[in-house]
Amino acid sequence: MLCVGYDLRSSGAAVSLAERHEDIWAAVGVHPHYADEVASALPRLETELRTLARHPKVVALGETGLDFYRDLSPRPAQRNVFRRQVEVSLELGLPLLVHDRDAHEETLQVLREYYGGRRVSAGADPGTAPGGPERFRVGVMHCFSGDVGLAAACLDLGFHLSFAGPLTYPKSDQARRTAASVPRERLLIETDCPYLAPQSHRGRRNEPALVADVALALAEACGVGPSEIAATTTANARRLLGLG
Repeated sequence: MLCVGYDLRSSGAAVSLAERHEDIWAAVGVHPHYADEVASALPRLETELRTLARHPKVVALGETGLDFYRDLSPRPAQRNVFRRQVEVSLELGLPLLVHDRDAHEETLQVLREYYGGRRVSAGADPGTAPGGPERFRVGVMHCFSGDVGLAAACLDLGFHLSFAGPLTYPKSDQARRTAASVPRERLLIETDCPYLAPQSHRGRRNEPALVADVALALAEACGVGPSEIAATTTANARRLLGLG
């Protein structure tokens, strides 16, 4: 399991949890909802993130990005904090976990600034690109909510696409069409718990076990068996997060 921080405090808690459990790993970052809390002290944010991110159980940087749906932080603060975290992820060679809600064009603009010249080269492992002497693992668009066109643009930059509970909702035909269009080696599944519970538990607290519902929905959308999707997405996650 990957336990994802949403601010500096919860990122530290994610690291502590990962330390206590062999099969739990951590991601550290500041969600756009909390960007305003750190926007006035970006050097401190970078220093604390670097310290957390160098822990051996930390395998990704995030969750970071832009959220123009709730706008709980001013948009300039969101943009600045997002960019700084992209820079830290590239500096440390960690994959980036990107949150994008109602901010597709601006999110893509930022990602193109940093990844546009680092596209996956022919023959490279999926989701990796040249990054100096070593390859860096690009990252994942988490809880992907865009259409096929946005998916193609993110894939072109080297990102994986991850799908969650909304894939199971009756009205999520676009999400299922988009998921079916993604190359198998770039697909991931998640819960985003405690939010976005799948249809069978909608309105209740989500939990990691319910990722099985997402796997079933993805398998149906892709026209393959659940065991194949389970094996594929597990292998993709291990490769992206550097877990062997």
